[in-house]
Amino acid sequence: MSGEERMHKLLKVYELLGGEEDIVSPTKELIKEGHILKLSAKNGTTQDRYLILFNDRLLYCVPRLRLLGQKFSVRARIDVDGMELKESSNLNLPRTFLVSGKQRSLELQAINSTLLKHEQTLETFKLLNSTNREDEDTPPNSPNVDLGKRAPTPIREKEVTMCMRCQEPFNSITKRRHHCKACGHVVCGKCSEFRARLIYDNNRSNRVCTDCYVALHGVPGSSPACSQHTPQRRRSILEKQASVAAENSVICSFLHYMEKGGKGWHKAWFVVPENEPLVLYIYGAPQDVKAQRSLPLIGFEVGPPEAGERPDRRHVFKITQSHLSWYFSPETEELQRRWMAVLGRAGRGDTFCPGPTLSEDRELEEAPVAASGATAEPSEAPQTRDKT
Repeated sequence: MSGEERMHKLLKVYELLGGEEDIVSPTKELIKEGHILKLSAKNGTTQDRYLILFNDRLLYCVPRLRLLGQKFSVRARIDVDGMELKESSNLNLPRTFLVSGKQRSLELQAINSTLLKHEQTLETFKLLNSTNREDEDTPPNSPNVDLGKRAPTPIREKEVTMCMRCQEPFNSITKRRHHCKACGHVVCGKCSEFRARLIYDNNRSNRVCTDCYVALHGVPGSSPACSQHTPQRRRSILEKQASVAAENSVICSFLHYMEKGGKGWHKAWFVVPENEPLVLYIYGAPQDVKAQRSLPLIGFEVGPPEAGERPDRRHVFKITQSHLSWYFSPETEELQRRWMAVLGRAGRGDTFCPGPTLSEDRELEEAPVAASGATAEPSEAPQTRDKT
């Protein structure tokens, strides 16, 4: 491409941004531009956005109304140097990827008109990233090394039902959700009462969780929130983070469930971990840091409900032991078969052999918002894993 053509492209983008961005330079090169969908970290909804990729930075833009043609405003500027690109592991959201930069992190989804260019776009990002990082020894996102220096990828609020620090359930009045601007975890107000200046946000003061404040500035003295995070605190057997357990599980998915004598169906995230294949863990949501309860499976028998029980959901099966009965309702018949096979083997005390992970495309769901066993609401579900 000649210098004249390169400058002509830069001038077109300059006009697209309303002449408000200093991009016309002999050292600047336009790599790619186009519409994209931004996934909200709060609730997972999509928003129309525009990306402009140069050889040194990525401009994240939002549309603005103008009488003479469409224009865009720059919402964030992300340096290519140190930028990471990751494919999303959520099978329910195809063509999604994460852009993690020093100034901001984005979860993006290619729209229909750009699907064919999606793979090429990813390769362009990766090539630029690797070119700018050839001489660096410390990878981005190294534990604590980049804390506060680069924007975190926030966890969606509806993927948790409890504070990821003190493990207290959220509610709409006294326990509200907040994002730690340093690590991206969802925490309560008490566990995010500190503020710290973060380099990636031009040293502006931001709300951070207690753990990140300690990592950035040292112990802040006596604090009610800080006392909950001392290393000496004895961990409960239920303190097994759902997302970590799911990554190393025999099987995991959302299930509707009902105990014998219960008044109705509830929904939760169920996991049988690889390192504890004879125990069923029950979480309110996929990112919860503590299970609501656990259920030892040895001695339980698995089978269909009896003719007189007449469950009001599809694909129902039950597990029974003595006078205990649990009823489960997966979304599909295939998922019902997998769960019955896993729970049946666990009930007999059989050893599980590691095998390939099987994934299943699932409908976008929302997790329960209360850890008290109330009727659940849907949330986004990670992929189902099965190693039977």
